[in-house]
Amino acid sequence: MSDGHDESLTAALVRYELALPAAQVVLIERYCQGLWDWNAKLNLTRHTDYDKFVSRDLIDSLEISRLLESGQSVLDVGTGGGVPGVLLAILRPDLRVSLCESVGKKVHAVEDILRAVELAVPIHHARAEHIVERTRYDVLVARAVGPLWKICKWFQPHWHAFGCLLAIKGPRWVEERGEARHRGLLRAIELRKAASYRMPGTESESVILRLRAKDEASEP
Repeated sequence: MSDGHDESLTAALVRYELALPAAQVVLIERYCQGLWDWNAKLNLTRHTDYDKFVSRDLIDSLEISRLLESGQSVLDVGTGGGVPGVLLAILRPDLRVSLCESVGKKVHAVEDILRAVELAVPIHHARAEHIVERTRYDVLVARAVGPLWKICKWFQPHWHAFGCLLAIKGPRWVEERGEARHRGLLRAIELRKAASYRMPGTESESVILRLRAKDEASEP
């Protein structure tokens, strides 16, 4: 097995039994090269070879893409280096994807990467909870932005301002749910496990949690 950048994206896709259209493979290669070039100057990702990228970033993005309906507006919360938002825009051109990031240097980096990939995806230099106050999205997606209780606290006044939030979580999600419940942050939220899948090369399970405001009529 090759480490570093010597192995091709195509080889990594074959190893993990993933098939993508050739045009998407080209765009993803451009994205990775832009991301890794910027990563030498700014810490955007720990996944700096195609094996780690495919087995973590791409698989997470593919799994979340299966939960989204054609035409939905999607906001990537705290996009960082662009996962999953940029990848969703490549994998699902039928979606209306936007990105947000509160760190200006990361916004500049992702803007540059998007130009290189030639993707017309808006990125907002703002926190997601401020964006949803003025723009309604069908789905918010969140990955590696903080523990569940923090996510719930950020959006506590805003759950009725968007359709739902999909959060990618690792094997500690049950403990995170317990902590959020202990802090009283799940009282007005319906939380369901929307998907689960094995992290390649590990015994661990990743999950995608769907959070939305409880229907007021169903609350006790």
